[in-house]
Amino acid sequence: MTVRFGLLGAGRIGKVHAKAVTSNSEAKLVAVADAFEKAAQDLAAAHGCEIRSIDEIEQASDIDAVIICTPTDTHADLIERFARAGKAIFCEKPIDLDVERVEECLGVVRQTNATLMVGFNRRFDPHFAAVRKAIDDGEIGDVEMVTITSRDPGAPPADYISRSGGIFRDMTIHDFDMARFLLGEDPVAVTAHASVLVDKAIGELGDYDSVSVILVTASGKQCLISNSRRATYGYDQRIEVHGSKGMVAAENQRPVSIEIANGSGYTRPPLHDFFMTRYTEAYANEITAFINAIAAGVKAAPSGEDGLIALALADAALRSVKEDRTIRV
Repeated sequence: MTVRFGLLGAGRIGKVHAKAVTSNSEAKLVAVADAFEKAAQDLAAAHGCEIRSIDEIEQASDIDAVIICTPTDTHADLIERFARAGKAIFCEKPIDLDVERVEECLGVVRQTNATLMVGFNRRFDPHFAAVRKAIDDGEIGDVEMVTITSRDPGAPPADYISRSGGIFRDMTIHDFDMARFLLGEDPVAVTAHASVLVDKAIGELGDYDSVSVILVTASGKQCLISNSRRATYGYDQRIEVHGSKGMVAAENQRPVSIEIANGSGYTRPPLHDFFMTRYTEAYANEITAFINAIAAGVKAAPSGEDGLIALALADAALRSVKEDRTIRV
């Protein structure tokens, strides 16, 4: 079975997904739509697909599924449109910045029996997936504590910050999903602290650039999340899971994994510079998982409900900062 795709949005993440689709033998990128003509032209030329409007993609009989990479405030409306059009939907996180709007959107998904997958790509990273497998295989016993470190190499521009929904909904949301993935339970309490240490302009826009979050489940399992918008040494992505019988960890990845030893000491190559290269395999694997869900006629994961829970945790974290207290979820 070949799944025929329409891509909505030809920006940075759209290019990543276009590469993942065109690299998959069971997928075909048929068309791309973007409000910026030059962006659509460049992507279409690079991958040999057509340029169509969103309306044309919605009505097209030669497109089975869409990948939504448009601005966040369009996601929910587009999900509903394409669910009603009978197409499978892959949507970048978040579905919306408002929990009630997400719940309303998921109601349409259920009513139309649409296939919806939310883009929490880190579940599909081979290294993080191997950590989950070690847990499932009982190698570290019962999970007790999870530590997630996620730091960007630099802060995004002010115009991005102003429409991102804030660091918890934009950046930490990935870590909230990863926490659930590794804990195996949903958190019931969130305690967060946030500061502006990287760029005062971020604070002037009402956001933060340095945050720490503690999640606690009903059974007492804990997860500590550390986020920063600045890591001068590269894209910092690490996880560690401590269990009753041991520990499993996934270290930072490098484009080249070598170590040089000489008179100056031991040196290793720099880390990946950002998510586009660090998570190349993860993006490819999640598209494969989406195709497999379509072919099998089963619910895709991460689901819309996973996206909803991660957003609710993000909201709780922001409320914890504002009210300076632990928030029960």
